[in-house]
Amino acid sequence: MSTLSSLPGGTWTLGDLTVTRFGYGAMQLAGPGVMGPPADHDGALAILREAVDLGITHIDTADAYGPQVTNRLIREALHPYPESLHIVTKVGATRDAQGGWPPAREPEALRRAVHENLETLGLETLDVVNLRLGNAQGPQPGSLAEPFAALVDLQQQGLIRHLGVSNATADQVAEARAIAPIVCVQNMYNLAYRHDDELIDTLATAGIAYVPFFPLGGFSPLQSSALSAVADRLGSTPMSVALAWLLQRSPNILLIPGTSSVAHLRENATGAGLGLSEEDLAELEKIGR
Repeated sequence: MSTLSSLPGGTWTLGDLTVTRFGYGAMQLAGPGVMGPPADHDGALAILREAVDLGITHIDTADAYGPQVTNRLIREALHPYPESLHIVTKVGATRDAQGGWPPAREPEALRRAVHENLETLGLETLDVVNLRLGNAQGPQPGSLAEPFAALVDLQQQGLIRHLGVSNATADQVAEARAIAPIVCVQNMYNLAYRHDDELIDTLATAGIAYVPFFPLGGFSPLQSSALSAVADRLGSTPMSVALAWLLQRSPNILLIPGTSSVAHLRENATGAGLGLSEEDLAELEKIGR
């Protein structure tokens, strides 16, 4: 097994949990549209085991993926879990027959979701639970007080170790922090989508992690000619450069790139460690401006 220091970015502390800044997002292990089982069940297990063998100690999932597919795969592949491995999950949305993500943020729905995550993952306590806000179009304004308080209650019962928020506005992050400590914020962010620059810096000062995710559809920073030019100059790939830029953007950024390929997982883990020069960074900065 690799050591933590061999992964790009080193480590970060989520409350009392030390995780590798380079993690793995399990969303793509489910079937098309994040619904149903994977086409290659054994291949999905192999990816999860390879992630741990690489030294990754941060796996991101949600019981809504599948639904329940990725959590059950994680349990089948890795349970009993290594002490160093920490699983981050999300609640606040469910799935419908059309593959949509309707919100499920009523206190009873959240309690049910936490218990389902505990069951499908085979855990007595969830390391980190993110409250998913907004909708498929992104964060939406509004108070999170009621659903977040429901999670705080579950935390006080010992079912959750640490809390975070996902798909949240800066005001919602501030509101959550006024209610109880959070250890992470998980929002859409990349070279081309820089709306959270100020929030990232605020969280870094407070010692709170920021975990960017990429959309499954729509514009991708990998479509940028500037990104391709930097990648070509470095003899690398656009994805590697995009991941490396995120790690260099701020020390509190944690990566959870997803893939359904062992080879691609290894490529991401290596590529994210790419060193970017001041010239590279200046060129890349122009993408999101």
